Order: sequence, then C-alpha cells, then structure tokens
Amino acid sequence: MKQQEGVLTVVSGYMGGHVEYPTYNQVCQQATGHVESVEVLYNPTHVTYETLAKLFFEIHDPTQHDGQGPDKGNQYASVIFYSDDEEKKIAEYLIKKLIKSGLSISTKIMPSQVFWKAEESHQNYYEKHNKAPYCHRYQKRFFDE
Repeated sequence: MKQQEGVLTVVSGYMGGHVEYPTYNQVCQQATGHVESVEVLYNPTHVTYETLAKLFFEIHDPTQHDGQGPDKGNQYASVIFYSDDEEKKIAEYLIKKLIKSGLSISTKIMPSQVFWKAEESHQNYYEKHNKAPYCHRYQKRFFDE
C-alpha cells in the first residue's frame, strides 16, 4: 500500500475487537476479537478508494479463511472495514466481480471501528527486519480494466 501513488501513510494495528488498547500478544491469543489491519491515509485527488480496495484484494489472499499463508487464526482474517456507504458499496462490488471470476472469497465487510495502533516494532516490519513478505505477494485479480 505504501508504494501506491497517493498513499500518505500506512499504519499497522488492530480493529474489530472488544478490548481497548490491545497488544500483539493479546490479539495473537485470539481473546480480543481483533484482526490485524492497516490504516491507510490517502489523497483522494491522487488515488481512489476503489483503486486501494482492488490493491487490497491483489496483495493478499482473499480466499483463505482465517489466515494468510502460514499465519493461521481469526486475527489474520481478510476484512475490509468501511467508513461509509460508498466504501461498502465499492467493496461489495469488487467481491462480486471476484466471485464472478471464479474465486471463493472469504473477505468480510464490516463497519469501521476504533483502530488501535500496533506496537512500534510492528510498524514497517519488513523494512525494519530487512525481510521479504512471506504471506503477501501481488497477484493481479482484476483483468477488465
């Protein structure tokens, strides 16, 4: 997401749970109801929400239930948290397109909740640790544009 033109900041964190100020360890124990997520701030005059939502579907596996690659658990579920009806409509539209193309989509669409920033050690994780992502890779999924 950070590499997309128009994206200003990407912050790692947690959303969707019932515990205030969750920690990584709490989220990993699957006791808080949170999923690992990112908050993406962007300039809408340079990139659209739809472009970012498509990118979301193309940089992770939206067909894997409660996991991403070797990471398993409901904290790794594929979820789009929407802020308004337009974002929800776009997410639903893109999921329908992916299903029509033959994919079985596990991505949930939920209203946005409080975003809790993850610990500093989880911000820009791959850059800090000089590692290549092991559960995310780009795969083009939208071919009619």
